[in-house]
Amino acid sequence: MARATQGLEKDVIMVYGYSPSGNCHKLRMLLGHLGRVEGRDFRWIETDSAQGATRTPEYLAKNPNGRVPMIELDDGRILAESNAILCWLAEGTPYFSGDSWQRAHTLAWMFFEQYSHEPYVAVARFICGWTPIDSPRRTDLPKLRERGHQALAVMEKHLSAAAWFSGSDYGIADIALFAYTHCAADGGIDLGSYPAIRHWLDRIRAQPGFAPMASYAAENIRLIEQSRGAG
Repeated sequence: MARATQGLEKDVIMVYGYSPSGNCHKLRMLLGHLGRVEGRDFRWIETDSAQGATRTPEYLAKNPNGRVPMIELDDGRILAESNAILCWLAEGTPYFSGDSWQRAHTLAWMFFEQYSHEPYVAVARFICGWTPIDSPRRTDLPKLRERGHQALAVMEKHLSAAAWFSGSDYGIADIALFAYTHCAADGGIDLGSYPAIRHWLDRIRAQPGFAPMASYAAENIRLIEQSRGAG
């Protein structure tokens, strides 16, 4: 069984997540680091949202929004929303540190990720890899890619003067932004013109306890390859 420590509490953390999801992968990354630093463990429950696993009555009773990730403690407490979970898990650790001003800047980048980055970079990837090649949603790809590049340009500018998005050290804002940035090419958003972002991705991959994203299913890989061929 998985154990986690928050202050004096010790709870089993069950993580409901879909491994190819960037939002879910954020938690696997942070928990991998925390497992190395403080021995924190967890139980991962694979929950394939693409196949309706988050729409069952049992799941909706716990999370009416019907999305992953979600964590459940052994006392029945539930927490959803990836970046909220990151904040809770990282509280009191080096991954969410600094004074109130520094922490507010960490949160600012996490809000940026959810409102100015994920809706374009992640959605373009989803359409390319998880919808049929003739899906009408694919007409949205040019606009999504344009807006995705706008978000990446903001990140590139920041990284030209700073090493991290979480203050002076690596932390949860970096994890949040890594999740979908590192696989942006799956949605047709090339990182070739963003050298600072590429170096930042390499620095994250070199972090102790780094957890790479799980491999995609063959069908998702096939759709991504077909999407690249379609332009």
